[in-house]
Amino acid sequence: MTTLILTVAGADRPGLVAAVADVVDAHGGNWENSSLAELAGTFAGVIEVSVPTDQAPALESALRGLQGQGLLTLAVLTGTPDAEADEDQLLEIQVLGNDRPGIVREVSNVLNAHALSIEELATETRDAAMAGGRLFEASVVARVPASVDLETLRTDLERLAAEIQVDITLG
Repeated sequence: MTTLILTVAGADRPGLVAAVADVVDAHGGNWENSSLAELAGTFAGVIEVSVPTDQAPALESALRGLQGQGLLTLAVLTGTPDAEADEDQLLEIQVLGNDRPGIVREVSNVLNAHALSIEELATETRDAAMAGGRLFEASVVARVPASVDLETLRTDLERLAAEIQVDITLG
């Protein structure tokens, strides 16, 4: 089996997921994992599929046919297993504060400085119920190599939280 990573985007309308799923199924593929969302009128997502190795080129060609029909913009990458991932642990990080530019940049720079890899990142802005303004919320799942000093990471994230005036919670 070959693992393919699909990135898809298109004007949001019914049937986009079904169109991709139909093509994957027609080539003996299996829809493994995905993260899909409508953002500002655009449907976007990342999909992991497994497919018999001999069917991968035909699947990729058929998926590109969806792009040719104007349904989606699409990129197809071949996934690679991470042999070191078994030794790493996952860390959940929650960020909440008043919205302002740069929060994702600041948090991701601290994680990068400690060699953490972001596995999942979900962000949202919403109106603050009582105080007015906008709130920013992020949920991060990061892969932590065994070599990382978690106390130093925690200290750096606490320092950052004070600097940019957000709450950062490690789980």
